[in-house]
Amino acid sequence: MPALRSILIINSLCIAALMSFVAVVGPLVRTLRLAEWHGGLAVTMAGVLWVISARRWGRLSDVRGRKPVLLCCLLGFSLSFLALAGYFDMAQRMAWSLPVMLVLLIFVRGLMGLFYAAIPVVSAAWLADRFPPDERGAAMAKLGAANAVGMVLGPLLAGVLAVRQLSLPMYLATILPLSACLLLWIKVPATAVQQQDEKPALTCTDPRIRLPAITMFLAACTIIAAQMCVGFYAMDRLALNAHDGARVAGQTMAGVGVTLIVTQLLVARLHRVPQLRMIALGALLAAAGFAPLLLTSTTPGLLASYSIAAAGLGMLIPSAQVLAANAVGTHEQGLAAGTLAAAQGMASVVSPLTFTLLYQWHWRAPFLLACSAMILLSVLSFGRLAKRRSASVRGP
Repeated sequence: MPALRSILIINSLCIAALMSFVAVVGPLVRTLRLAEWHGGLAVTMAGVLWVISARRWGRLSDVRGRKPVLLCCLLGFSLSFLALAGYFDMAQRMAWSLPVMLVLLIFVRGLMGLFYAAIPVVSAAWLADRFPPDERGAAMAKLGAANAVGMVLGPLLAGVLAVRQLSLPMYLATILPLSACLLLWIKVPATAVQQQDEKPALTCTDPRIRLPAITMFLAACTIIAAQMCVGFYAMDRLALNAHDGARVAGQTMAGVGVTLIVTQLLVARLHRVPQLRMIALGALLAAAGFAPLLLTSTTPGLLASYSIAAAGLGMLIPSAQVLAANAVGTHEQGLAAGTLAAAQGMASVVSPLTFTLLYQWHWRAPFLLACSAMILLSVLSFGRLAKRRSASVRGP
């Protein structure tokens, strides 16, 4: 389906743009003589706006249509990167005070989070509109694989361009969502807008999507824990210097991206497996992946552990999206996708500081917490699966 292929490419381009910022945020902060926590504050504020706006974008796409909302947000996402590149170039030439630089950085990074929040939300709702329930698993898994491709390519391209000039990755990130906007305009047809007779009653705690939202929150927390701690782990446990630690951390996260691509393409072929079972097994696999980190002290062990955990996480995310989409009505798809995205955004707000503080207290603590979260999720999913089986046996 050409339209599906275009949606996948659009998401891959946008996550590549977003990850290009992640690759240069440290050097950018250091070049502007800002403190490390200033960069963390900017990322946290973007997460706050993501949480606040995700459900609203989903609801707006339910009312106004998927394509118009996605076009608007792709354009805004592109312009926010252009503003960031311009801010960085001007800040090096002009004698701005520290408060001015910090406020502008938070404002521009916040715009990126605000507009990006709509892209996965509306894309997931578009897939739910176009595919029947028994085909949504394959479509969502392909969407996850497309995002993983962007996660791998974005930092690689940013690293190559940053060697020449630090603002070049930001200009590249301006072009990527703009290209996605043109692709959407040309290749993706508009979908019919559902009649909204009354405001949907779908709340953040609606029982129909409670488990999918918990899954997305815990999965996002676990991913952030892995991202935040891998560099410290490489230096502290593997006894590497900063340069070699960064190299091993980059190799590990690249391996994670490749594993996510492969896993989610495999999940697309296993779409007949019940989503609850996929979540339960994926959570167990993720916990099994992080557990060896408590004992290993070798680079191959680190790579293997992160890859196994990534395989489990790759099973969780598309399964949670399908579980939510199949649980709600046609007029609530955008709001359901927005709720799951808000859960991910909440994880990006609370997790970075939590896991880094835990690591500072004891290096095992963040990995123990990640394992515990995945085991808890597996227990919840197996429990829900047992209830469904029991209900089907009793009958109506």
